[in-house]
Amino acid sequence: MPVRIIGMIGVTPPTGDASLHVIEGGISPAYLTQFARAHDAAGFDMALVGYSSSSAEGFLVALYAATQTQRLSYLVAHRPGFVAPTLLARKIATFDHLTGGRLAVHIITGKSDDEQHGDGDFSPKDERYRRAAEYLQLMKLAWSNDRPFDFSGEFYRVEGAHSDVRPLQKPHPLLFFGGASPGALEMGARLCDVYAIYAEPLASTRERIVQFRAQAAAFGRVPGFNVSVRPIIAASEDAAWDKANGILAAMGGKKGWSRQEQAAGPVDNAGKRLMRFALERDVHDERLWMPIARATGALGNTSCLVGTPEQVAEAILKYYRLGVDSFLIRGFDPLNDAIEFGRELIPRIKAGAAEIDSAKAAE
Repeated sequence: MPVRIIGMIGVTPPTGDASLHVIEGGISPAYLTQFARAHDAAGFDMALVGYSSSSAEGFLVALYAATQTQRLSYLVAHRPGFVAPTLLARKIATFDHLTGGRLAVHIITGKSDDEQHGDGDFSPKDERYRRAAEYLQLMKLAWSNDRPFDFSGEFYRVEGAHSDVRPLQKPHPLLFFGGASPGALEMGARLCDVYAIYAEPLASTRERIVQFRAQAAAFGRVPGFNVSVRPIIAASEDAAWDKANGILAAMGGKKGWSRQEQAAGPVDNAGKRLMRFALERDVHDERLWMPIARATGALGNTSCLVGTPEQVAEAILKYYRLGVDSFLIRGFDPLNDAIEFGRELIPRIKAGAAEIDSAKAAE
């Protein structure tokens, strides 16, 4: 499968020189249109629409953006538990048809207990993973059953459930998931298609891929992998490192994630993994740069690749050689970086991945 490049769109212009998160704030339709069209023109395959307990509703944001773009697909973050799974199954199928198959869904069970409370969910984390697994199971039943069906589980019960609309993509749009806890891994191995992880050193990434492939194989499944990373590029390597240090110096303002502004450290298992590598050293594998992860408490995607476009593309392709087939790349100057990545980075990544695939085919 060709390499997939994913960006991330926000709904309002950034308020600082270095934006950590773009999932919150008021909504500007004009900015959203500009941001989505920039990704479309830059050659991104998808754009992530994030989720928080205060942000604009992701499916509506993505549907509006889809009407303003030609080919860009949308990876919509969704938290099971607030919408009935049978309703979400119809919602996804409807969106899929209205956009001509330009949808994938990122399943997240919650960033922290505090943030879940903002939407009225006081379930403990291990329970949320069991609920999410049952939720996905019920959605898939709605997509695959020709006749009304019944279902009774720990969290959901339906009688005579049926959907008149099925996804355009078969058997359904890609289901991404993230997380490093046993509950997340079991749910993803059994029910999801793509395991999304933050950029870690190559050795640990290789180990995670091997382990999760084996876990998914127990369910007869072959997963894909996505790595999220922040490229920091410039015309020379020295200029790129200067740029990186300038971004770090500008990280004293708001994080763009209201319920985590006061967080002193990681709020989930994935962040704890990232922080561990950030505390070990500043740079792994020559250009995987971790000080922003350390300075911000590893709140989300904060590991960076620093260098020239050629150097960063080659660093990304090292993950591709490990079996990572999609990459979520975004910068700290969200709109301008998306444009620059389209000009300097994405063509190099796609050309390099095609060369790797050709060489493998020739073997």
